[in-house]
Amino acid sequence: MYLPIHDYTYNLPAEKIALYPLEKRDESKLLVYQNGEIRHSTFLSLTDFLPKNAFLFFNDTKVIPARLHFKKQTGADIEIFLLSPVKPSPLVIEAMEARKSVTWKCTIGNMKRWTDGMVLEKTIHSGVLQATMTSREEGLVQFQWNTDQPFAEIINLSGETPLPPYLNRPAETDDRERYQTIYSHHEGAVAAPTAGLHFTDTIFQSLQKRNIEYDYLTLHVSAGTFQPVKVENATEHVMHREQVVVNRRNLENLMKPNRSIVAVGTTSMRTLESLYWFGVKLLHDPEAPFVINQQEAYKHAQHSVPAAEEALQAVASYMDNHQIEMLTGETSIYIMPGYSFKICKGLVTNFHQPGSTLMLLVAAFVGNEWRKIYQEALTQHYRFLSYGDSSLLLP
Repeated sequence: MYLPIHDYTYNLPAEKIALYPLEKRDESKLLVYQNGEIRHSTFLSLTDFLPKNAFLFFNDTKVIPARLHFKKQTGADIEIFLLSPVKPSPLVIEAMEARKSVTWKCTIGNMKRWTDGMVLEKTIHSGVLQATMTSREEGLVQFQWNTDQPFAEIINLSGETPLPPYLNRPAETDDRERYQTIYSHHEGAVAAPTAGLHFTDTIFQSLQKRNIEYDYLTLHVSAGTFQPVKVENATEHVMHREQVVVNRRNLENLMKPNRSIVAVGTTSMRTLESLYWFGVKLLHDPEAPFVINQQEAYKHAQHSVPAAEEALQAVASYMDNHQIEMLTGETSIYIMPGYSFKICKGLVTNFHQPGSTLMLLVAAFVGNEWRKIYQEALTQHYRFLSYGDSSLLLP
Protein backbone atom coordinates (compact mmCIF):
# COMPACT_ATOMS: atom_id res chain seq x y z
CA MET A 1 0.00 0.00 0.00
CA TYR A 2 1.29 3.43 -0.95
CA LEU A 3 0.14 6.43 1.12
CA PRO A 4 1.97 9.66 0.18
CA ILE A 5 2.46 11.72 3.32
CA HIS A 6 2.43 14.96 1.31
CA ASP A 7 -1.29 14.36 0.77
CA TYR A 8 -1.80 14.91 4.51
CA THR A 9 0.09 18.15 4.97
CA TYR A 10 -1.16 21.72 4.97
CA ASN A 11 0.34 25.16 5.54
CA LEU A 12 0.34 25.97 9.26
CA PRO A 13 1.55 29.54 9.86
CA ALA A 14 3.59 29.91 13.07
CA GLU A 15 1.16 32.53 14.40
CA LYS A 16 -1.64 29.93 14.40
CA ILE A 17 0.19 27.77 16.95
CA ALA A 18 -1.01 28.47 20.50
CA LEU A 19 2.09 28.98 22.64
CA TYR A 20 0.02 29.40 25.81
CA PRO A 21 -3.41 28.13 26.87
CA LEU A 22 -6.42 30.36 27.41
CA GLU A 23 -6.94 31.54 30.97
CA LYS A 24 -10.21 29.58 31.15
CA ARG A 25 -9.99 26.08 29.67
CA ASP A 26 -13.58 25.77 28.52
CA GLU A 27 -13.67 29.09 26.63
CA SER A 28 -11.71 27.65 23.72
CA LYS A 29 -13.37 27.56 20.32
CA LEU A 30 -15.15 24.38 19.24
CA LEU A 31 -15.51 23.38 15.61
CA VAL A 32 -18.31 20.84 15.17
CA TYR A 33 -18.25 18.62 12.09
CA GLN A 34 -21.35 16.46 11.66
CA ASN A 35 -22.83 14.81 8.56
CA GLY A 36 -20.66 16.90 6.27
CA GLU A 37 -21.57 20.23 7.88
CA ILE A 38 -19.39 22.54 9.98
CA ARG A 39 -20.59 24.71 12.84
CA HIS A 40 -18.70 26.98 15.20
CA SER A 41 -19.21 27.33 18.93
CA THR A 42 -17.29 27.34 22.20
CA PHE A 43 -16.26 24.36 24.26
CA LEU A 44 -18.73 25.37 26.98
CA SER A 45 -21.46 24.28 24.56
CA LEU A 46 -19.99 20.83 23.86
CA THR A 47 -22.94 18.94 25.32
CA ASP A 48 -25.33 20.73 22.93
CA PHE A 49 -23.75 18.85 20.05
CA LEU A 50 -23.22 15.37 21.48
CA PRO A 51 -25.60 12.61 20.32
CA LYS A 52 -28.27 11.68 22.86
CA ASN A 53 -26.82 8.20 23.26
CA ALA A 54 -23.24 9.42 23.46
CA PHE A 55 -20.86 7.74 25.89
CA LEU A 56 -17.51 9.48 26.41
CA PHE A 57 -14.19 7.82 27.18
CA PHE A 58 -11.41 9.89 28.73
CA ASN A 59 -7.71 9.11 29.11
CA ASP A 60 -6.82 9.70 32.76
CA THR A 61 -3.04 9.45 32.38
CA LYS A 62 -1.03 12.05 34.26
CA VAL A 63 1.92 13.89 32.74
CA ILE A 64 5.14 13.44 34.68
CA PRO A 65 7.92 16.07 34.82
CA ALA A 66 9.93 13.95 32.39
CA ARG A 67 12.62 16.50 31.49
CA LEU A 68 15.57 16.42 33.91
CA HIS A 69 18.58 18.74 33.77
CA PHE A 70 21.94 17.88 35.32
CA LYS A 71 24.92 20.24 35.48
CA LYS A 72 28.45 18.93 35.11
CA GLN A 73 31.18 20.53 37.20
CA THR A 74 32.34 22.21 33.99
CA GLY A 75 28.95 23.90 33.72
CA ALA A 76 27.78 21.81 30.75
CA ASP A 77 24.07 21.01 30.83
CA ILE A 78 22.94 17.42 30.22
CA GLU A 79 19.22 17.03 29.52
CA ILE A 80 17.67 13.63 30.19
CA PHE A 81 14.17 13.02 28.86
CA LEU A 82 12.35 9.99 30.29
CA LEU A 83 10.74 7.76 27.66
CA SER A 84 9.82 4.40 29.19
CA PRO A 85 10.80 2.38 32.28
CA VAL A 86 13.01 -0.70 32.06
CA LYS A 87 13.88 -1.68 35.65
CA PRO A 88 12.71 -2.74 38.17
CA SER A 89 9.65 -3.12 35.92
CA PRO A 90 8.59 -2.03 32.44
CA LEU A 91 5.14 -1.29 33.90
CA VAL A 92 4.79 2.43 34.47
CA ILE A 93 2.68 2.04 37.62
CA GLU A 94 5.38 -0.11 39.24
CA ALA A 95 8.30 2.00 38.05
CA MET A 96 6.74 5.15 39.50
CA GLU A 97 6.45 3.48 42.91
CA ALA A 98 10.03 2.13 42.87
CA ARG A 99 12.42 3.31 45.58
CA LYS A 100 16.17 3.91 45.63
CA SER A 101 16.84 2.94 42.00
CA VAL A 102 15.21 2.78 38.55
CA THR A 103 16.42 2.46 34.97
CA TRP A 104 14.63 4.24 32.11
CA LYS A 105 15.09 4.45 28.38
CA CYS A 106 15.78 8.12 27.67
CA THR A 107 16.75 10.62 25.07
CA ILE A 108 19.86 12.51 26.14
CA GLY A 109 20.72 16.03 25.12
CA ASN A 110 24.42 16.93 24.90
CA MET A 111 25.28 13.23 25.22
CA LYS A 112 28.80 13.75 23.85
CA ARG A 113 29.61 15.69 27.04
CA TRP A 114 28.56 12.75 29.22
CA THR A 115 31.47 10.35 29.24
CA ASP A 116 31.15 6.67 30.12
CA GLY A 117 31.30 5.99 33.85
CA MET A 118 30.54 9.61 34.81
CA VAL A 119 27.90 9.97 37.54
CA LEU A 120 25.76 13.09 37.32
CA GLU A 121 24.25 14.51 40.50
CA LYS A 122 21.66 17.03 41.56
CA THR A 123 20.40 17.97 45.02
CA ILE A 124 16.69 17.42 45.72
CA HIS A 125 15.58 18.88 49.04
CA SER A 126 17.27 16.73 51.66
CA GLY A 127 18.65 14.16 49.24
CA VAL A 128 20.75 13.61 46.13
CA LEU A 129 19.66 12.19 42.77
CA GLN A 130 22.34 10.47 40.70
CA ALA A 131 22.22 9.49 37.03
CA THR A 132 24.50 6.93 35.36
CA MET A 133 24.33 6.05 31.67
CA THR A 134 24.31 2.26 31.49
CA SER A 135 23.91 1.93 27.71
CA ARG A 136 24.82 4.71 25.30
CA GLU A 137 23.43 2.79 22.32
CA GLU A 138 20.03 2.14 23.92
CA GLY A 139 19.85 5.38 25.87
CA LEU A 140 19.48 3.60 29.21
CA VAL A 141 19.98 5.66 32.35
CA GLN A 142 20.00 4.39 35.92
CA PHE A 143 18.74 6.81 38.56
CA GLN A 144 19.60 6.36 42.23
CA TRP A 145 18.61 8.47 45.23
CA ASN A 146 19.28 8.36 48.94
CA THR A 147 15.83 9.11 50.32
CA ASP A 148 12.89 6.76 50.88
CA GLN A 149 10.61 8.51 48.39
CA PRO A 150 9.12 6.75 45.35
CA PHE A 151 10.42 7.74 41.94
CA ALA A 152 7.20 9.66 41.24
CA GLU A 153 8.02 12.07 44.07
CA ILE A 154 11.67 12.30 43.05
CA ILE A 155 10.89 13.54 39.56
CA ASN A 156 8.14 15.83 40.83
CA LEU A 157 10.85 17.52 42.89
CA SER A 158 13.50 17.58 40.19
CA GLY A 159 11.89 17.46 36.74
CA GLU A 160 10.29 19.93 34.34
CA THR A 161 7.02 19.76 32.43
CA PRO A 162 7.75 18.14 29.04
CA LEU A 163 6.17 20.69 26.72
CA PRO A 164 5.92 19.68 23.05
CA PRO A 165 9.00 20.62 21.00
CA TYR A 166 6.96 22.76 18.60
CA LEU A 167 6.15 25.26 21.38
CA ASN A 168 9.84 26.12 21.31
CA ARG A 169 9.84 27.70 24.76
CA PRO A 170 10.95 26.62 28.24
CA ALA A 171 8.35 25.25 30.61
CA GLU A 172 6.99 27.74 33.13
CA THR A 173 5.52 27.19 36.58
CA ASP A 174 1.94 27.51 35.29
CA ASP A 175 2.53 24.76 32.73
CA ARG A 176 2.72 22.17 35.48
CA GLU A 177 -0.99 22.65 36.10
CA ARG A 178 -2.21 23.70 32.68
CA TYR A 179 -0.47 20.91 30.71
CA GLN A 180 -2.54 18.45 32.71
CA THR A 181 -6.19 17.46 32.53
CA ILE A 182 -8.22 18.14 35.67
CA TYR A 183 -9.03 14.41 35.86
CA SER A 184 -5.45 13.14 35.42
CA HIS A 185 -4.77 10.31 37.84
CA HIS A 186 -2.26 7.65 36.79
CA GLU A 187 1.26 9.05 36.45
CA GLY A 188 3.27 7.99 33.43
CA ALA A 189 2.67 10.17 30.35
CA VAL A 190 5.39 12.35 28.86
CA ALA A 191 2.86 14.27 26.77
CA ALA A 192 -0.65 15.39 27.65
CA PRO A 193 -3.81 13.91 26.13
CA THR A 194 -4.56 17.44 24.97
CA ALA A 195 -8.20 17.02 23.92
CA GLY A 196 -8.97 16.70 27.62
CA LEU A 197 -7.34 20.01 28.54
CA HIS A 198 -10.58 21.84 27.68
CA PHE A 199 -12.72 19.98 30.22
CA THR A 200 -13.69 21.72 33.46
CA ASP A 201 -15.98 20.94 36.38
CA THR A 202 -18.61 23.01 34.58
CA ILE A 203 -18.45 20.74 31.53
CA PHE A 204 -18.70 17.61 33.67
CA GLN A 205 -21.74 19.08 35.45
CA SER A 206 -23.30 19.73 32.05
CA LEU A 207 -22.69 16.09 31.05
CA GLN A 208 -24.38 14.89 34.23
CA LYS A 209 -27.36 17.22 33.81
CA ARG A 210 -27.95 15.78 30.35
CA ASN A 211 -27.43 12.20 31.55
CA ILE A 212 -24.45 11.77 29.24
CA GLU A 213 -22.33 9.00 30.71
CA TYR A 214 -18.56 8.72 30.65
CA ASP A 215 -15.69 6.56 31.83
CA TYR A 216 -11.92 6.63 32.19
CA LEU A 217 -9.21 4.41 30.74
CA THR A 218 -5.45 4.92 30.61
CA LEU A 219 -2.90 5.27 27.84
CA HIS A 220 0.48 6.64 28.91
CA VAL A 221 1.25 9.01 26.06
CA SER A 222 4.83 8.69 24.81
CA ALA A 223 7.09 11.26 23.18
CA GLY A 224 6.65 9.29 19.95
CA THR A 225 3.33 11.09 19.48
CA PHE A 226 5.40 14.07 18.24
CA GLN A 227 7.64 11.99 15.99
CA PRO A 228 7.19 13.28 12.43
CA VAL A 229 6.55 10.99 9.50
CA LYS A 230 9.86 11.27 7.64
CA VAL A 231 9.18 8.78 4.84
CA GLU A 232 7.26 9.67 1.69
CA ASN A 233 5.20 6.48 1.92
CA ALA A 234 3.45 6.94 5.26
CA THR A 235 2.81 3.19 5.60
CA GLU A 236 6.55 2.69 6.15
CA HIS A 237 6.63 4.92 9.23
CA VAL A 238 7.56 3.06 12.42
CA MET A 239 4.95 3.72 15.10
CA HIS A 240 5.78 4.28 18.74
CA ARG A 241 4.58 1.87 21.42
CA GLU A 242 2.48 3.02 24.36
CA GLN A 243 1.27 1.32 27.53
CA VAL A 244 -2.48 0.97 28.05
CA VAL A 245 -4.56 0.00 31.06
CA VAL A 246 -8.25 -0.92 30.85
CA ASN A 247 -10.56 -2.39 33.45
CA ARG A 248 -13.70 -4.46 33.78
CA ARG A 249 -15.94 -1.39 34.01
CA ASN A 250 -14.58 -0.10 30.70
CA LEU A 251 -15.60 -3.34 28.99
CA GLU A 252 -19.03 -3.41 30.58
CA ASN A 253 -19.70 0.14 29.41
CA LEU A 254 -18.50 -0.63 25.90
CA MET A 255 -20.72 -3.70 25.67
CA LYS A 256 -23.97 -2.00 26.61
CA PRO A 257 -26.27 -1.67 23.57
CA ASN A 258 -27.30 1.45 21.69
CA ARG A 259 -24.38 3.62 22.68
CA SER A 260 -22.45 5.98 20.46
CA ILE A 261 -18.88 5.88 21.72
CA VAL A 262 -17.10 9.24 21.61
CA ALA A 263 -13.37 9.19 22.28
CA VAL A 264 -11.98 12.23 24.05
CA GLY A 265 -8.68 12.49 22.24
CA THR A 266 -6.70 10.37 19.82
CA THR A 267 -5.14 8.44 22.71
CA SER A 268 -8.54 7.28 23.98
CA MET A 269 -9.46 6.35 20.42
CA ARG A 270 -6.25 4.34 19.94
CA THR A 271 -6.90 2.53 23.23
CA LEU A 272 -10.49 1.62 22.37
CA GLU A 273 -9.65 0.42 18.88
CA SER A 274 -6.68 -1.55 20.28
CA LEU A 275 -9.01 -3.29 22.70
CA TYR A 276 -11.10 -4.47 19.76
CA TRP A 277 -8.04 -5.95 18.03
CA PHE A 278 -6.98 -7.65 21.23
CA GLY A 279 -10.37 -9.35 21.20
CA VAL A 280 -9.79 -10.45 17.60
CA LYS A 281 -6.44 -11.94 18.62
CA LEU A 282 -8.08 -13.81 21.50
CA LEU A 283 -10.67 -15.35 19.18
CA HIS A 284 -7.77 -16.95 17.30
CA ASP A 285 -5.60 -17.64 20.36
CA PRO A 286 -7.25 -17.54 23.83
CA GLU A 287 -3.85 -16.88 25.46
CA ALA A 288 -2.64 -14.17 23.06
CA PRO A 289 -0.71 -11.33 24.74
CA PHE A 290 -2.20 -7.84 24.88
CA VAL A 291 0.30 -6.40 22.42
CA ILE A 292 -1.08 -4.69 19.34
CA ASN A 293 1.45 -4.00 16.61
CA GLN A 294 1.05 -1.28 14.01
CA GLN A 295 -0.10 -3.66 11.27
CA GLU A 296 -2.59 -5.64 13.40
CA ALA A 297 -5.63 -4.01 11.85
CA TYR A 298 -4.44 -4.58 8.30
CA LYS A 299 -3.79 -8.32 8.53
CA HIS A 300 -7.45 -9.21 8.10
CA ALA A 301 -9.89 -8.72 5.26
CA GLN A 302 -12.47 -6.26 6.57
CA HIS A 303 -15.41 -8.51 5.66
CA SER A 304 -13.98 -11.35 7.74
CA VAL A 305 -13.42 -9.60 11.06
CA PRO A 306 -15.90 -10.09 13.92
CA ALA A 307 -18.38 -7.53 15.17
CA ALA A 308 -17.30 -5.33 18.06
CA GLU A 309 -19.59 -7.19 20.47
CA GLU A 310 -17.94 -10.54 19.71
CA ALA A 311 -14.40 -9.17 20.06
CA LEU A 312 -15.19 -7.37 23.33
CA GLN A 313 -16.87 -10.49 24.70
CA ALA A 314 -13.65 -12.39 24.00
CA VAL A 315 -11.76 -9.87 26.14
CA ALA A 316 -14.36 -10.17 28.90
CA SER A 317 -14.05 -13.98 28.82
CA TYR A 318 -10.27 -13.70 29.00
CA MET A 319 -10.60 -11.55 32.13
CA ASP A 320 -13.09 -14.03 33.62
CA ASN A 321 -10.83 -16.98 32.92
CA HIS A 322 -7.84 -15.26 34.50
CA GLN A 323 -9.90 -13.73 37.33
CA ILE A 324 -8.57 -10.24 36.73
CA GLU A 325 -10.25 -6.84 36.92
CA MET A 326 -7.58 -4.90 35.03
CA LEU A 327 -5.65 -5.43 31.80
CA THR A 328 -2.28 -3.90 31.02
CA GLY A 329 -1.04 -4.03 27.46
CA GLU A 330 0.94 -2.24 24.79
CA THR A 331 -0.19 -0.77 21.51
CA SER A 332 1.53 0.52 18.40
CA ILE A 333 -1.73 0.67 16.46
CA TYR A 334 -1.36 2.76 13.31
CA ILE A 335 -4.64 4.38 12.30
CA MET A 336 -4.37 5.85 8.82
CA PRO A 337 -6.65 6.31 5.80
CA GLY A 338 -8.08 2.93 4.90
CA TYR A 339 -8.64 1.93 8.53
CA SER A 340 -12.16 0.79 9.41
CA PHE A 341 -13.22 2.00 12.87
CA LYS A 342 -14.78 -0.69 15.05
CA ILE A 343 -15.61 1.08 18.32
CA CYS A 344 -15.54 4.87 18.00
CA LYS A 345 -18.33 6.92 16.41
CA GLY A 346 -17.15 10.36 17.50
CA LEU A 347 -13.94 12.15 18.43
CA VAL A 348 -13.10 15.22 20.48
CA THR A 349 -9.67 16.41 19.40
CA ASN A 350 -7.43 19.43 18.88
CA PHE A 351 -5.94 20.49 15.54
CA HIS A 352 -2.80 18.55 14.72
CA GLN A 353 0.54 19.04 13.02
CA PRO A 354 0.63 18.65 9.23
CA GLY A 355 2.02 15.33 8.06
CA SER A 356 1.80 13.70 11.51
CA THR A 357 0.39 10.32 12.53
CA LEU A 358 -2.36 12.21 14.37
CA MET A 359 -3.26 13.99 11.13
CA LEU A 360 -3.46 10.59 9.44
CA LEU A 361 -5.79 9.35 12.19
CA VAL A 362 -8.14 12.32 11.70
CA ALA A 363 -8.08 11.77 7.94
CA ALA A 364 -8.93 8.11 8.49
CA PHE A 365 -11.92 9.15 10.61
CA VAL A 366 -13.45 11.91 8.47
CA GLY A 367 -11.99 11.06 5.06
CA ASN A 368 -11.01 13.83 2.64
CA GLU A 369 -13.24 16.21 4.59
CA TRP A 370 -10.24 16.84 6.84
CA ARG A 371 -9.03 19.43 4.34
CA LYS A 372 -12.30 21.37 4.52
CA ILE A 373 -12.29 21.17 8.32
CA TYR A 374 -8.71 22.38 8.69
CA GLN A 375 -9.08 25.16 6.10
CA GLU A 376 -12.18 26.38 7.92
CA ALA A 377 -10.32 26.35 11.24
CA LEU A 378 -7.47 28.38 9.73
CA THR A 379 -9.86 30.86 8.11
CA GLN A 380 -11.79 31.30 11.36
CA HIS A 381 -8.59 31.90 13.33
CA TYR A 382 -8.66 28.79 15.48
CA ARG A 383 -5.62 28.18 17.67
CA PHE A 384 -3.70 25.03 16.74
CA LEU A 385 -1.85 22.16 18.47
CA SER A 386 -1.60 21.21 22.16
CA TYR A 387 -2.69 24.48 23.77
CA GLY A 388 -5.08 25.34 20.94
CA ASP A 389 -8.79 25.05 20.26
CA SER A 390 -10.91 21.92 19.86
CA SER A 391 -13.15 20.06 17.47
CA LEU A 392 -15.95 17.54 17.77
CA LEU A 393 -15.96 15.17 14.80
CA LEU A 394 -19.13 13.18 14.16
CA PRO A 395 -18.81 11.78 10.60
